[in-house]
Amino acid sequence: MKILAILYKGGDAAMSEPRLLGTVENQLGMRKWLESQGHEYIVSDSKEGADSDFQKHIVDAEILITTPFHPGYLTGDLVAKAKKLKLCVTAGVGSDHIDLNAAVKHGIQVLEVSGSNVVSVAEHVVMSILLLVRNFVPAHEMIERGDWMVSDVARNAFDLEGKVVGTIGAGRIGYRVLQRLMPFDCKELLYYDYAPLPEAAAKAVNARRVEDLKDFVSQCDVVTVNCPLHEGTIGLVNTELLKHFKKGAWLVNTARGAICDKDAVAASLASGHLNGYAGDVWNVQPAPKDHVLRTAKNVLGGGNGMVPHYSGTTLDAQARYANGTKSIIENYLSGKAQEPQNIIVGVGKYETKAYGQR
Repeated sequence: MKILAILYKGGDAAMSEPRLLGTVENQLGMRKWLESQGHEYIVSDSKEGADSDFQKHIVDAEILITTPFHPGYLTGDLVAKAKKLKLCVTAGVGSDHIDLNAAVKHGIQVLEVSGSNVVSVAEHVVMSILLLVRNFVPAHEMIERGDWMVSDVARNAFDLEGKVVGTIGAGRIGYRVLQRLMPFDCKELLYYDYAPLPEAAAKAVNARRVEDLKDFVSQCDVVTVNCPLHEGTIGLVNTELLKHFKKGAWLVNTARGAICDKDAVAASLASGHLNGYAGDVWNVQPAPKDHVLRTAKNVLGGGNGMVPHYSGTTLDAQARYANGTKSIIENYLSGKAQEPQNIIVGVGKYETKAYGQR
């Protein structure tokens, strides 16, 4: 059978570092294994337009492997053309680049490597919170310029202790963020989620649920977004919601770029209402060179902690999602049952509520 993988190009870094498994060059470490069983394995980063390898090969591929870091957008139109497609595997976590409703309609299974990125992303969230609150980026840029004016950076540097931090989404990543924030002695940890945490889990991190989103953000000094992208979360953080944020609040988004309205965020930073925005996710990936969030700044010329989408693709995470992808495909080829936590769409139906209450 034909197996198509759309991965990101690693260049010289991938040639010298074989642990960069999620790249075109290192191919999730699966080529020998798949070809030894007689399968055709197409790996490419070409994903845009009718002449792309993605669109050329999707028409007769049985398995599609994609990645959140260089997503091949499987639209409803492409699903309709993919007559042989039976299985979509996300090498990582987050399958919003696939039209899940179309997959349900056409009987295509969608699986991802659940849990493969949770530690990696949670650590990145805490790092991003700290670099914003401590005004780290402008301080480092000052050193690179050869300058030294402590007051210019200290005037917007704070302690995390005593602040109210809240997560939109308290699933596998959001909950781990709360766990990792406990030693910082924050004033309070909050969460907003349609599904309340089990009482014991909430008590373990001393987190309080706030059921109204506007009320939730109005109480937070720091808001971190840790929920999936679906119909109910696209543009969730928009101009109207940002009005309810505390003046001077910080916002971190390592979930999906489209959850936060990029122009609204940039405008809020420029106005001084938001003090900082950090994350690694963009509404289009790769982000265009003129993307507003590449250069958006607060009123003091700082407050930008944006980086490429890499929080969930550390070398440790790549080993986990490469192994998990192989396991999912191995189960499919051998007819074994898949691990339930990995199944987003089964045959003709959703198997998770992670992508909204369905």
